[in-house]
Formats: sequence, structure tokens, C-alpha cells
Amino acid sequence: MPGIDACLQEAMDLPGARGAAVVDWTSGLALGTAGESPNGDHEATAAETAELARAAAEYPAFAPDAPDDAAAPGRGGSADGGPPVEDLILTTRTAYHILCFVETTFDSSVFLHLWLDRATGNLALARLRLQQLAARLVLA
Repeated sequence: MPGIDACLQEAMDLPGARGAAVVDWTSGLALGTAGESPNGDHEATAAETAELARAAAEYPAFAPDAPDDAAAPGRGGSADGGPPVEDLILTTRTAYHILCFVETTFDSSVFLHLWLDRATGNLALARLRLQQLAARLVLA
């Protein structure tokens, strides 16, 4: 099971990867980064992507409450307290941004962010690999 640095290195090995980060969406802090940042500042990018992740995870339009037998009321999450959203994909004219939520033993407020070049990256492959990395990621 990889830690943050190994996870980010595996993400950067994906075709077309330009940058990657592990971000806490509650605080907006980058727990680890690799490669480039879309705006040249990894911390600013982490804070900006955390806002997007927080909106998706907390607003009922994106993460509605599950049936009473499947989740805690008002949380919008799964029965085990995991993240209510699997991933987000944002496309621009030149890139893809994939935010893949990580289920953790504490509060599941972490996601992987991959910045992928649109011309050379494979969105489907990147999404699947990020899900695999998120499932194996060990946060210490």
C-alpha cells in the first residue's frame, strides 16, 4: 500500500500527467504534490480545488442523502462514513482535472487531484488508475 509520495509518483507515471496532489478538502491544504501546478503555485491550486471538492461533497444537488438504511441522515455519505462523491472531472480546452475522493479511516476528507494534458492523456485510464490508487493509499 503506497504512501503519499509513492501514490503521487504512480499518478505522474500516467500518460499526459502534468501535476498531481493529495489534498485535504476541509482545510484546503496540500498533503503532498508532484509535477507542475496549473497556476504555478501548488498551495493555491490545493485551496482552489478543495473549494470545488467541498461543494460537490456537501451540496445536496451533487451528493444527495442516501436512503436512510444506507447513510447517516444529512451527511450525504455512505453508510460507513466514506466520501459521498467518487470523483469529479473538469475539462478545459487543454486539460482534464480529475479529483478522486479517498476513503479514510478518520473523516474521508482527502482527494487525489490529477492535472492531465488533454492532447496526450487518456481520461478513462487516468480515472481508473486514480480510483485504484485512492483505494490503496495509506495516510500516516
